[in-house]
Parts: sequence; structure tokens; C-alpha cells
Amino acid sequence: MEVAKKLVGLATRAVNSNVVVDVCLVGSFSVLGIRSLNQQKDIEALEAQKESLTKTNKAMKKTIWDSKQQLYAEAAASDSPLVPLANLKAIYGEAPSPPTVDAAKQGSKSAASSIIIA
Repeated sequence: MEVAKKLVGLATRAVNSNVVVDVCLVGSFSVLGIRSLNQQKDIEALEAQKESLTKTNKAMKKTIWDSKQQLYAEAAASDSPLVPLANLKAIYGEAPSPPTVDAAKQGSKSAASSIIIA
């Protein structure tokens, strides 16, 4: 019992001591500083990766654009291309594709059903 009282008294003095509080504060500040440095390193690495991916993405877009333009040029220059220019433009979404028969039937049905005779 006497040992427990000594331990409680020692703990009470330690909590009331400014040195213990200062050590805890310095320790907390150190841990937070180290964590902040690690996060800053991660952020810098991610920014570098982002720049690299952006450059790669731009290069890929340019390559796709160049190949598409080459396909268009070959289709326009050839008398009987494998894929006609109109089909290429429809594939790449640059020309409207012709409406299907089902879409035309649905359009006429919806127009007829929207007319109200009073």
C-alpha cells in the first residue's frame, strides 16, 4: 500500500512539474514536424509524377491526332480506300451518323402522340 502511495505521489509531482509538461510538448512538436516533412516529401513526389503523366498524356494525344490525320489523308488520297473517309469521320465522331430506321419510327410515333386535338 505504501508503494502505491509513493507511486501516486511521484505521478502527481510529475504532472505538476513544468519540466515534464515541456518535455511532452517538445516531443509532440518533434513528432508533428517529422510527420510534416514526410508529407511534404510525398507531395513533391506526387507533383513530379503528375508533371510526368501530363507530359506523357500530351504526347499520346499528339500521336493519336497525327495517326488520325494520316488515316484521313490516306483515305482522301486513295481511289478505293479500305475504310472510306465518311466512315472514318463517323468512327471518330466528327460526322453525324445516319439515323437508324427504329429511331425514325420512334420519332414519328412520339410526334403523333404529342399532338392533342381539342
